[in-house]
Amino acid sequence: MDGVGGLLVVDVVQRVAGVPARHEEDELEGAGGGGGHVERKKSKMKLALSLLLLGGASAFTAPLSTRSVQTSLSAATGTKQDFLEATPYWDQSTVPVNTAKNKSPFIGKVVSTKRIVGPKATGETCHIIIEHEGKLPYWEGQSYGVIPPGENPKKPGKPNSVRLYSIASSRYGDDMTGNTASLCVRRATYWCPELQADDPAKKGICSNFLCDTSPGDEVSMTGPSGKVMLMPEEDPKTDLIMVATGTGIAPYRGFIRRLFMEETPAREAYAGEAWLFLGVANSDALLYDDEWQEAKANPTANGGKLRVDYALSREDTNKKGGKMYIQDKVEEYADEVFNKLDSGAHIYFCGLKGMMPGIQDMLKEVCSGKGIDYDEWLDGLKKNKQWHVEVY
Repeated sequence: MDGVGGLLVVDVVQRVAGVPARHEEDELEGAGGGGGHVERKKSKMKLALSLLLLGGASAFTAPLSTRSVQTSLSAATGTKQDFLEATPYWDQSTVPVNTAKNKSPFIGKVVSTKRIVGPKATGETCHIIIEHEGKLPYWEGQSYGVIPPGENPKKPGKPNSVRLYSIASSRYGDDMTGNTASLCVRRATYWCPELQADDPAKKGICSNFLCDTSPGDEVSMTGPSGKVMLMPEEDPKTDLIMVATGTGIAPYRGFIRRLFMEETPAREAYAGEAWLFLGVANSDALLYDDEWQEAKANPTANGGKLRVDYALSREDTNKKGGKMYIQDKVEEYADEVFNKLDSGAHIYFCGLKGMMPGIQDMLKEVCSGKGIDYDEWLDGLKKNKQWHVEVY
């Protein structure tokens, strides 16, 4: 599937020129400091526009890779993605938390909403870019809360409850300005066997609201929240093992963009291996595959690299001849995964909570085969802050 790069061309040109730009059952198939705005001089604005138009009209009719947009923008402005960094860049003491609260949410505006799965995917997943004007800064691995419009059906007269979504972009946003954030949202529907159709009364209120948004629509947002999924950047040789089902891919997109697709201090320093495991139902349900392939082809100057393995439950089979779920794919590389963890790697899990029992049963079995006490092993990972879980 094409990525979101093509979406960004007009928006990036507008921003550089100073013009405002106008989950559930199917996902289980895979599981069994402050913001800133960079002002541009007029000459640089014209140069950025020229760079993006360099290929002629085709720049607007064919998908443009995210890194191509970023490279053109950086070249035009003479800047790197370093204006939202801590000092030093890996210091987590200034991570922003709960800038906007439930009683006084920030009102963001939708920049774009795009379906990012193919026609044979087992549901609809959308990539949604939201303008926050640099007033709701976040770090990779954090979440936003979204309060959908309307009354809470369980509490008449009260607003809807907040729903948390992992942020699917780096702190610089897809347009690299630090003024936007992206969400990866699967439209939650309920198939009624009696009606033989989706039951609109049981659809997910917030996911449907977000997937139906159009440019300019307002979104009530809270947060950012959470520190459990932050990347450990102090030692750039640290390996990362990222395990996801469905839209649980969101925080890892932020990680990968920061480490491999943007000109950040983290990319400049990174020398480890970031290993992504993604479980979905079929090839049409893969998320951001074009970006992963691009990142794989662009290792860092210090040898940092991305590795990707997919578990396609409706297309692949595991070693026992059954469906290939995410735990089966991780198990294929159990020795390597355990060796990496023994050497200090960090492992992350994100997706529906139904993914974890299968993962934990697999890890227990591997530990048993190696003569390792599972509980002690897991306690050690948690004590060393190598174990990161965010499920919903």
